[in-house]
Amino acid sequence: MSMLATGAYADLDEVDMAIVDDWQRDFPLVPRPFSKIAQENECREAEILDRYKQLKEKRILSRIGTILAPNTIGASVLAAMAVPIDQVDQVAASISNMEGVNHNYERENTLNLWFVVTAGDRQAVDAILARLEAETGFEVFPFFLEQAYHLDLGFSLRPNRGHTKVVRAEIPDTSCIQPEDRALLGAIEDGLPLVGRPYMEIANGLGWTEARVLGRLQDLLGGNIIRRLGCVVHHRKVGYKANAMVVWDIADDKVNDIAPRLARDPGVTLCYRRNRHPGRWPYNLYCMVHAASRPDAQAVIERLNNQVGLNARNHSVLFSRRCFKQRGAQLGSPARHPSPHGVAAQ
Repeated sequence: MSMLATGAYADLDEVDMAIVDDWQRDFPLVPRPFSKIAQENECREAEILDRYKQLKEKRILSRIGTILAPNTIGASVLAAMAVPIDQVDQVAASISNMEGVNHNYERENTLNLWFVVTAGDRQAVDAILARLEAETGFEVFPFFLEQAYHLDLGFSLRPNRGHTKVVRAEIPDTSCIQPEDRALLGAIEDGLPLVGRPYMEIANGLGWTEARVLGRLQDLLGGNIIRRLGCVVHHRKVGYKANAMVVWDIADDKVNDIAPRLARDPGVTLCYRRNRHPGRWPYNLYCMVHAASRPDAQAVIERLNNQVGLNARNHSVLFSRRCFKQRGAQLGSPARHPSPHGVAAQ
């Protein structure tokens, strides 16, 4: 069964779905990538570019860009606060406006505001968390990544076809990173420009050659620093209306046996281990589940619980209520990025 609601793609034709689905990863690293995509779809390059622009205008396509391995170029952390319901909007606005915050959700739990902070290094991340505590007056609980089992976040647009699962758990090779890579990744954090030679335009802005841009992106992909280069979609816009963070308390010596099984489930988009907060948060294994509806998500969660079996000492399900901010990690100037506020997330 498709994970999409039928109305999610009602105004998209087969070419629209193909140029997003077929290029959510392995986007062409050639001087004229849109020409290659046009040839494969028997279209003109100008038509493909126009289609991508329309998909962005409809907010189906977020960008054509990178999904990075966490804590390789820069540092990041998932964090949470427990905020009274009548103060959620005010505190969420403060979080979303803070430099370095790129995701911010309200979830169904006493720890109800969950956000991601990304910065140049761990010290800078800690400084941002301290500023948030001082500004809001609420304690911040940081949850640092200890091991990733699946990081992809690809979502199929095609009807009657679930997302083709690609489990990526390779260890990043940080030895391939060069000092100039931060500037390159910062230049494309909002996505490749929708022009005939996007890598040339990026190169001109950096004072590089086109070949150097293509070479560095290829090396970062080969080293698993870039997990995915391709189309990044707004999942709610294409029918994935429900998302839940599912967490389990599992003995540390059993997590590596259980997590890879959960990561392979087609309904799981992220799977990783994070630190506990004894006395407040006992959970160490996390999965993100995205589905067309809450019942569909609950069916996936039931499968996952069956996989975990008696190994879980406890578990919790945190469905999203609202998305206050969602964008790629910011490696450039945060002042360029206004944050949306209060998007419903069932």
